[in-house]
Amino acid sequence: MSVESPSTDLAATSAGAAAADDLLTSLLGSRAERLEDAGRVHLRWSGGGPTRVVLVMHVDTVWPMGTLARWPFDVVDEHATGPGAFDMKAGLVQGLHALSLLPDLAGVRVLITTDEEIGSPTSRTLIEETARGASAALVLEPSAAGALKSARKGVSMYELVVTGRASHAGLDPEKGVNAGIELAHQLIALEAVADPTVGTTVTPTLLTAGTTTNTVPARASAAIDVRAVTQAEQQRVDQMLRGLRAVLPGARLELLGGPNRPPLQPTASAELLDRARRLAKDLGLPALQDVLVGGGSDGNFTAGVGVPTLDGLGAVGDGAHAEGEYVVVGAMAERAALVAALVSELLAEPVS
Repeated sequence: MSVESPSTDLAATSAGAAAADDLLTSLLGSRAERLEDAGRVHLRWSGGGPTRVVLVMHVDTVWPMGTLARWPFDVVDEHATGPGAFDMKAGLVQGLHALSLLPDLAGVRVLITTDEEIGSPTSRTLIEETARGASAALVLEPSAAGALKSARKGVSMYELVVTGRASHAGLDPEKGVNAGIELAHQLIALEAVADPTVGTTVTPTLLTAGTTTNTVPARASAAIDVRAVTQAEQQRVDQMLRGLRAVLPGARLELLGGPNRPPLQPTASAELLDRARRLAKDLGLPALQDVLVGGGSDGNFTAGVGVPTLDGLGAVGDGAHAEGEYVVVGAMAERAALVAALVSELLAEPVS
């Protein structure tokens, strides 16, 4: 069965969640709790008892409806491809199969959300509430060329809105206040806010301006993507963006948004990473590497509430969000075995 589930399509993500629940039920023996927020469905499954280990997954993807028509799921030379195969439907499959290998799942919670790719606006509270107090959160996001993700940058999401004044571009352009030109001034100013020496990036992405070709634009906007290794850097950038001032007389600025995900620091992953390396060796698997990545995930939220978190336990492959993303099929059973071993060992420890 092939199910498309772009984040912004509520019907599609609901169908994706239903398919995930069917798989979960067939492997774990009972259905998940359906939790709705603003018409969006998330799933939470419990193995019973107090929460000790949380597996975090998402079923939404960045690919629009209709992508399967031109790029269907396929397996060629041990590579599984298709929209969202790598990020992160294969990880979801691996995580559920890992749990199916264990005889007792008391203390385990599974979260399957449907809005991770758009910043988790409706699932963040659910993730934090479910994870808070657990001894570990295991995130089934894809690996980075096989490496686990022991640290992630924090993510901030902004929209800078410029308001000017419209006028006729041919008859009296001087009577207008060009919001597009003001936005250009602000985009140049953003270069000084970034600090590549400490890994802080400030990237204008989606830009809009104007209404017709012969009108001085009265409105312009830019989406701004910020990534930072530390929370202090997130806060510094936030303060600087809020301190931007218009250059053109009569132009006004409005900054929307702010920090979305706190950084996932290496200290949150260190102990779990050591466990994973030891268990991988015991299982005869290749030695595990780890890496800091710029992308955020729901693991940033679990780490942010003080829960030890290990990310990137999902698929081995490449090409997240890119045409042709793929999963190495032969590595799926290996990673499922690793997750099962991690969960089993964590559950066997005495409750503190």
